[in-house]
Amino acid sequence: MKFGKLESLEGFPAAGFDLPPDAEVTGRVLSGEGRPVDVRCGGTMWTVRAWRENVYGGLPQRAWPEAYGRAFGTIEFNATHYRIHPADRMAEWAAGMPEHFRFCAKFPQIITHFRRFANCEGPTADFIDGLLALGERRGPSFVQLPPHFTPAKGQALLDYLGQWPRELRVAVEFRHPAWFEGGPEAERVWAGLEALGVGAVISDTAGRRDAVHMRVTAPFVLIRWGGYEGHPSDQTRLAAWTDRLTAWFAKGLEEAHFLVHQPDSVHTPATCTAFADLVEARTGVRPAAPSLLF
Repeated sequence: MKFGKLESLEGFPAAGFDLPPDAEVTGRVLSGEGRPVDVRCGGTMWTVRAWRENVYGGLPQRAWPEAYGRAFGTIEFNATHYRIHPADRMAEWAAGMPEHFRFCAKFPQIITHFRRFANCEGPTADFIDGLLALGERRGPSFVQLPPHFTPAKGQALLDYLGQWPRELRVAVEFRHPAWFEGGPEAERVWAGLEALGVGAVISDTAGRRDAVHMRVTAPFVLIRWGGYEGHPSDQTRLAAWTDRLTAWFAKGLEEAHFLVHQPDSVHTPATCTAFADLVEARTGVRPAAPSLLF
């Protein structure tokens, strides 16, 4: 995840990674009774050669998708951002995954970046067909807004989301700084997400702490977490997220997807395993995570 990535943490204060307090909307949305802990962790791809031995046990590459599904609980499915895959291909991927697994499919860039939510009925219909084909393996999908998509363009987003099928959960990742500055145009869109039951992706990176907005606008959350290859801050941050998610489940959160980004994905399995250890110690529930072979 290049968004907010600092090349080095030298000079970055330890307290700079502290999670902010919950936003006001979080208290409104998570105001019900506690729910069972349902958190999944995973990476962004399964074609990582560095995992061949310690995660996949030497299996041939054709077997890696299914091996990934056994080892992890979710995936930030970026393949759908670059191409709208046919429904039969999506169903094939889903069929190879175990019961616990969920795909978090990123919206196609033709919708979000090229057409900016206008005149995209055809691509939207094709994307929906693919999501439906995932069946029980379908997690929340997410819109990643272009970095220059400002609140002034927010009505196009709201109009699009207003037509989105309510049974297909979706979240939005905001990137332009103006979305987090409290302006009236931005706040109108944030309120629209809450009204529609649309979630908000939380992006936890060193260089964009404003994107750690802690606004839970729907009873599920996607967290895109950028790590630093086992730097001591990684473990501290994972512990902080474990505590916050535990508190959110106690207030009524229904589902969380913790999507790990590490450079070249090499440390993603170890990060997910460390996160699963923390969640299990804190809650007694262990998310699916790799049992590393060495």
